[in-house]
Amino acid sequence: MDKQIELDAIDRRILHALQADGRITYDALAAQVNLSSSAVLRRVRRLEEGGVITAYVALVNPERVGLGLTAYINVRLEKHTESHKRTPMDLFRAAVQTWPEVVECSALTGEMDYLLRVLVEDMSHYARFISDTLLRHPSVQDCKTSFVLDRLKNTTALPV
Repeated sequence: MDKQIELDAIDRRILHALQADGRITYDALAAQVNLSSSAVLRRVRRLEEGGVITAYVALVNPERVGLGLTAYINVRLEKHTESHKRTPMDLFRAAVQTWPEVVECSALTGEMDYLLRVLVEDMSHYARFISDTLLRHPSVQDCKTSFVLDRLKNTTALPV
């Protein structure tokens, strides 16, 4: 597990500001946190090098690019047997990386093995993904889907 980085109040204000606007200039950021631009630049670099800041991205509205249906799919894999050279988990983990509809995949405790967040155009796109991709994978035993009706909260910002 990665080592946690010690964050002071200024680091937290910097992270808060960057999560709100990743394109903010160092001068504007410095003014927000009451430091010089060079001090802010040093702190941001330290946060990047320490793995606290992992990337800068543009957040794209899925509906605006034709991905109007979000589904959460619980997936159960077949159990591992000695005859397998690779475990069903290894096979599934490799395959899920190649499926563009899957934007998030988490391993779970409990009854199901994985939770997928899937973005698709519509119900027919979802049906094709399920029948042609997910259920055809040899490691997948079962899946259960819930569809998003409304997003009550949707943020990428962490509560730092």
